[in-house]
Amino acid sequence: MHGYGYEHGRYGVGTAPEAGGVCLLTAVAPRKDEGNSPTGIVGRHLARLLVAAGRPVRVLAEPEVGDGWPAGAEVVAGSVTRPLECARAFDGVDSVFFAGARPSSVPDALALARDGGARKVVLLSSHGPEYEAANPPETWYWLAIEKAVEASGIPWTHIRPSAVMGAAVEGTYPATGSDWFGTVRAEGVVREAFAERGHYPFIHEEDLAAVAAAALTGDEHNGRILEAVGLPLATKERIRTLAAALGRDIATVDLSPDEGRARWRALGWPDGAIDVTLFALEAYADRYDELVRWTLDQHPTVPELIGRTPLTYDDWVRAHLTRFR
Repeated sequence: MHGYGYEHGRYGVGTAPEAGGVCLLTAVAPRKDEGNSPTGIVGRHLARLLVAAGRPVRVLAEPEVGDGWPAGAEVVAGSVTRPLECARAFDGVDSVFFAGARPSSVPDALALARDGGARKVVLLSSHGPEYEAANPPETWYWLAIEKAVEASGIPWTHIRPSAVMGAAVEGTYPATGSDWFGTVRAEGVVREAFAERGHYPFIHEEDLAAVAAAALTGDEHNGRILEAVGLPLATKERIRTLAAALGRDIATVDLSPDEGRARWRALGWPDGAIDVTLFALEAYADRYDELVRWTLDQHPTVPELIGRTPLTYDDWVRAHLTRFR
């Protein structure tokens, strides 16, 4: 296996990259819409990796995710969705990690990056383009962003991740597991649609950050789509893992899809995110073997990209156990 990295605590990933110019990372407020990843959580891990490797890091962050960045990272208040208001953030950049971009404003952001000297753009995308490709271009969202990046003239890499384990912390997509902190802590119960048979693919936020670091600090992934995907996890296995870590039983209430939809809607989830979450929970159960095979067949694999074994849901639970108590 190979990786970009360096030794950094227990998550070392290889040898240090050569120092380069400013890496600009963008982060936006949590979004519940389908396909969105937690840009604050992933971005902070990425910033730590880059700072520890000696790379200058600048962060363009919306106020909701403006705190918690590592010492050594320059934080600029602003939004990648309104790039012309914070154009100075793009001055002198060498590479850009675009997270939270929108189709309407990404051309302006890309123009600023190009004028600022960017020689690489890494886009935190979604698996939405796989489905959007069958629809008229005027309906595209994620695919429109990818196409704009590809047309920018800047070498690019797209990252299409699984759902991120830390999404529950930041309050971003997907809906599954999003209320477990509260219900497990207060009642010792999980209420979920497809609780007995549902499956969902997840990647640990530190692994996703390491994939992004590999794309930002090397050229071998230019012009490629990196599938930062984890294996499907059974909902009941996630609950068992949590119960074992807590050392107590967790009751499970298996809701019907309509009951699950009503519950998530009451918690503020938009219908699109609910639709995709319900679809995936069932599809990954019905097509488990096929989708496991697809995940294992992706190359480069996540272990190849990050130079180590990926972190597990058990690792994630242990790190966040106090939130469930």
